[in-house]
Amino acid sequence: MSSPVDASSPAAPRGRREERTATSRARILDAAVACLVESGYAGATTLQIQARAGVSRGRLLHHFPSREQLLVAASRHLATERLRRNGERIESLAGGLSGAERLDRAIELMWETFSEPHFWAAVELWTAARTNAELRAALLPQEREIGAAIRGGLDRFFGTALTGHPRYPDVRDLLFTSMRGVGLAYAMEHRDPRTDPHLALWKRTAHTLLT
Repeated sequence: MSSPVDASSPAAPRGRREERTATSRARILDAAVACLVESGYAGATTLQIQARAGVSRGRLLHHFPSREQLLVAASRHLATERLRRNGERIESLAGGLSGAERLDRAIELMWETFSEPHFWAAVELWTAARTNAELRAALLPQEREIGAAIRGGLDRFFGTALTGHPRYPDVRDLLFTSMRGVGLAYAMEHRDPRTDPHLALWKRTAHTLLT
């Protein structure tokens, strides 16, 4: 009687091996993001990430030979999740809202993204990249790609009636950079972002410039 084939052996079905590889890679990336959020860049060591993911050292190094490669991949993983969540928010805007109501709701949803864990994980990487040339070189092209995708998502947030306005690109970029700056202040003071006074200011500014 033949013995069962181990999924990690060369004779294992290719689909099972690929599934195990994808699963372990996702566990490592999820662990890296969690470590960035909870412990910051300095605390997100490969040993901590390995322990949190529950994988062997060899498996972690198989996927990510260096810490920089792992954390850059975690950044892309974050961006993918951010875009997915943005897509869900966009769906919530569909139908039943006037132009002014949609603008207010879009700004509220946009602001929510700057208080979520993925934002703080990204901030940890940006800060580290300032003095880490290798990390900066790896992150820069990815951040440009992600930036373009985020702008496209924001355009869908606001809808064609607003994006057709000649001032829309300026308003979109102004909101984005202002929210990112205000969001950073929450590193020092924990408050409910829904009560931030800037929220009303952003709405008034957008209404003035776009409606």
